[in-house]
Amino acid sequence: MESSPNPLTSPPLSILPIPDEARLKPTLLVVDDEEGPRMSLKVIFADAYNVLLADSGKAAIELAQANKIDVAVLDIRMAEMSGIEVLERLKYIDPTIEVVMMTAYAETETVRQALRLRACDYIHKPFDVTTIRRSVSTALERRSLNGEVLQNTEKLGALQKELEQQKMDEEMARTRGEIYASIIHDINSPLTIISGLIQIINHRIGGETKVEGEELEQVKDRLKRITRQVTNCIEISRRYLGFLRQSPSESAKVWINQILADVGELLRVHPAAKSNELVIVPLAQDVTGLVNGTDMIQILLNLALNAMQCSSNAHRVEIRCELKQEAVSLDGIQDGAEDRFINRDGFANAAPLLAVSVADNGPGMPSEVLGKIFQPYFTTKGKSNGTGLGLCIVHRLLKECRGGLHVHTLAGQGTSFTVYLQARV
Repeated sequence: MESSPNPLTSPPLSILPIPDEARLKPTLLVVDDEEGPRMSLKVIFADAYNVLLADSGKAAIELAQANKIDVAVLDIRMAEMSGIEVLERLKYIDPTIEVVMMTAYAETETVRQALRLRACDYIHKPFDVTTIRRSVSTALERRSLNGEVLQNTEKLGALQKELEQQKMDEEMARTRGEIYASIIHDINSPLTIISGLIQIINHRIGGETKVEGEELEQVKDRLKRITRQVTNCIEISRRYLGFLRQSPSESAKVWINQILADVGELLRVHPAAKSNELVIVPLAQDVTGLVNGTDMIQILLNLALNAMQCSSNAHRVEIRCELKQEAVSLDGIQDGAEDRFINRDGFANAAPLLAVSVADNGPGMPSEVLGKIFQPYFTTKGKSNGTGLGLCIVHRLLKECRGGLHVHTLAGQGTSFTVYLQARV
């Protein structure tokens, strides 16, 4: 007949995870290379805790890796690995584990080390039941409070991200509103011409029952001009609707010179362009870029408006497009005081590439500003002139189309933003 196991004898130490049904209790890890204190603590806390026992630092680390530990009680002096070393390793595995240190030898420097590594308490052997219970209970309460603080911090972080996303969506909607206004503006010109030509025709032949000769030829000419303007309206509406319907997941592509023309129309009526010189240099022969048209307009609008508003003094802003037959040498572009490359890891760096640069001859940027310009809400313009979201939106849109962006700035000479996109020749 087999004998019943004695709870005060040393059972084999296991590193198996705690069964799911036992997880309702908090978990206490006891680490001591002496069996007596180890088993005594198991008896004291068996009613309220899932107690895990380790007779060495190595066994303690393995248990912590396999289980969610709430509180650990560590002996300072152990063979092979000291309690201080175990404390440091446990905090590395899970910084929220609360640790109570215990020793028969009081050493000031050891106490300091333990507290520096964020031990919760320090007690002396031999300990009485009341003291050890109070110490472990305090450690568990501290873990619970720290857990609540961590949860609240995470909730606040999530809320902040949600608010930032909402602000960004509002800013993108505002920019798209400007694009819709451009559609109306572009279509308004041919509609005005159509309306005028129809009025002339009505005026000339409105009361006539028969049209012939020179009058007939003039009517034919004006009808042809009306047809051309109607075709223009259809082309404009198709182009913009094509931009707006494409999503990043589709194989979006646009003719880059047409994008530059559309951006130029938007910029030339913007208040920021009144005191500055705007130059747009398109490609000699148009090609397509693999990007959603509306997104590309937003990217260039944000970069160009930043360039126009970089100084209150009149200056030049140039938008230039080039076709590159080689991949960008990213090794030669190191982030530093004068350069930054955005979306380096996600950039589809394969020729042919479109390089669309927005450059100004303004004051340039100091290094501390360059390091922050893509952070949400960072702006040097003041709250009345900017939301600090423009470049953050540029960053987001470039990630979606796998584009890259090189920022180069020189104090007193100006700044250039060069957008790289895959092209189809």
